[in-house]
Amino acid sequence: MDKEKLIAEINRLRQEKNAVIMAHYYQTGDIQDIADYVGDSLALAQWAAKTAADIIVMCGVHFMGETAKILCPDRKVLVPDLAAGCSLADSCPADEFEKFVQAHPGYTVISYVNTSAAVKALTDVVVTSTNARKIVDQFPPDAKLIFGPDRNLGNYINSVTGRSMLLWDGACHVHEQFSLEKLLELKEAHPGAVVLAHPECRKQVLMVADVVGSTQALLNYATGSDKAEFLVATESGILHEMQKRNPGKTFIPVPPADSTCACNECNFMRLNTLEKLYLCLRDEQPEIVVDEAIRQRAVKPIERMLAMS
Repeated sequence: MDKEKLIAEINRLRQEKNAVIMAHYYQTGDIQDIADYVGDSLALAQWAAKTAADIIVMCGVHFMGETAKILCPDRKVLVPDLAAGCSLADSCPADEFEKFVQAHPGYTVISYVNTSAAVKALTDVVVTSTNARKIVDQFPPDAKLIFGPDRNLGNYINSVTGRSMLLWDGACHVHEQFSLEKLLELKEAHPGAVVLAHPECRKQVLMVADVVGSTQALLNYATGSDKAEFLVATESGILHEMQKRNPGKTFIPVPPADSTCACNECNFMRLNTLEKLYLCLRDEQPEIVVDEAIRQRAVKPIERMLAMS
């Protein structure tokens, strides 16, 4: 089926089935363009909590579909490809994280949204990169906190708050791979460019950045800035929306260290395609299923996040 027909069929099916399509900024441009809502993890969770649709199609990775299902147990939640996982979520198995938590009694557990439902069920409050600092700041300065699973984001929050949260040793394979050497080469070639970096990046990259923030924060900064050129150290899917909002500006993706590719893409995010989106709407599969006992525990830290945001 050609692209034009695929788009027409997707539009027909979502209207017939009262379905809403949500897409993360790291999806391909054609999926972002057809989605009803495009946003970062926090925005997707907020929209999922409010939607009146019968079906939610989450174009992102598996944990995003789980989060939507946790918040909307009475809705059917679909993802175009169940294999679209997350290296960061995978770096934090629930059984191992539970042992880590049990080894530190008296600690409040803060988990990044990039985790499985089972890890969220072990958590006191969930955070995203958008609201992590805001939520951490709401705890007393001497509070004993565990932060997982992203060590880079946790280290960044520790550095800007003066805290010493205990960190789980996990990371995102995309943000870990940004090359400091190649970033410095780009800075030399583009001396007036602003360096935008996601806090999941390694400390060496963040130290070179002019602006550190969530995907949404980087997008907002680029849109509000009077600068014309930006070096972007996060998953390159965000460049689609950056360019749409700022047609007169130049956005250059920072490449990974171990590749000749000019950009850094999440191979899991790119598993979703327009054809898979059409098929999942047509067949109402693959469907996200979350064990009800886990869901009931996992929904509490997500709702606490939404309240604290």
